Amino acid sequence: MNLLGRMDSKEALVALNMVEHVGPVRARQLMEHFGGAPAILSASRRSLEQVRGIGAETAASIANWEKNVDLTGELKRIAEYGCHVLISADEDYPELLRQIYDPPLVLYVKGRLTAKDKNAVAMVGSRLTTHYGQEVARKLAYQLAYVGVTVVSGGARGIDTAAHQGALTAKGRTVAVLGTGINLIFPAENGALFERIAESGAVITQFPFNRKADKQSFPIRNRIVAGMTLGTVVVEANLTSGALITANMAVEQGRQVFAVPGRIDSPRSKGCHELIKKGAKLCEGAEDILSEFEYLFPAGNRPPQANETGVLPAISLSENEQRAYDVLSEEEKSIDEVIRGSGLPSSAVSVALLGLEMKRLVRQLPGKMFVKNSV
Repeated sequence: MNLLGRMDSKEALVALNMVEHVGPVRARQLMEHFGGAPAILSASRRSLEQVRGIGAETAASIANWEKNVDLTGELKRIAEYGCHVLISADEDYPELLRQIYDPPLVLYVKGRLTAKDKNAVAMVGSRLTTHYGQEVARKLAYQLAYVGVTVVSGGARGIDTAAHQGALTAKGRTVAVLGTGINLIFPAENGALFERIAESGAVITQFPFNRKADKQSFPIRNRIVAGMTLGTVVVEANLTSGALITANMAVEQGRQVFAVPGRIDSPRSKGCHELIKKGAKLCEGAEDILSEFEYLFPAGNRPPQANETGVLPAISLSENEQRAYDVLSEEEKSIDEVIRGSGLPSSAVSVALLGLEMKRLVRQLPGKMFVKNSV
């Protein structure tokens, strides 16, 4: 069946993404030559071979694409699975990902990517991790998600899973980037986690349905994790960890790299310590990450709502946080004064003050005294 007569650009890119020997860089060269994906798929083998960087094997794959690519079946699978596809021209395609050398032709998305995800940080690390590593990943992800930063990771065992869990606990946004087709659950035990991520964030991949994981798919996945984020945090990694590949990709893409220190006698910390020696920023808490990106969120980045401060990154306050914040000033106040001034129970004030501290609006001084941070 000839599909070309009624194929739009997105459908053509889905097909092109399924053709052997065609990656994002070759596809870009072809698009520049032919003007669009439908034109590439309708080109003759001879005209394809005339494009710089396109050899006989690639030209043959494209010219015979209808014999090897089940586009009708793929479009049906997309519709039935309840996911959708983004291409670079779509508004929700991650802006930072557009800027890398080899942005994916298509992204399969379960859930939704939004404009909020421009403030995203990657968190990666070893699959075989320690209790320390998992706790640090959960805590950092919680703190970042709590203040509106999207936490991006790879959905794998270990640090990735802990990072996603931390962000979900904070009721924030998290994105899992898969190294498989979107319908394959890998690792198998993360099926429920992926469902939760898709409900409030997104599960994404560049791979077609039923593509299994292999040695090539994870580095391909890692470049998306690094590419769609402002920076990459390596929580725990040995010297051969794939997390170091992600960190190196972040450096190549001009993004910041952070590394969490660990025990000097732990092999799981060797990779992080090596990154720190090479110039990665030592990360002891979310403050170290947020302070690096403060310039990206100027106070005037958009008019604040009544319950927002307008500072990094247009932070929302709960009703209790707002009441506690209104009582505070740049002069020291005790927790008892905040309780009296806000009319809230002591337990609610304690939670509100912790939230304000994590949102960097308030700092605690010795003796349980609190002051506003000057904006």
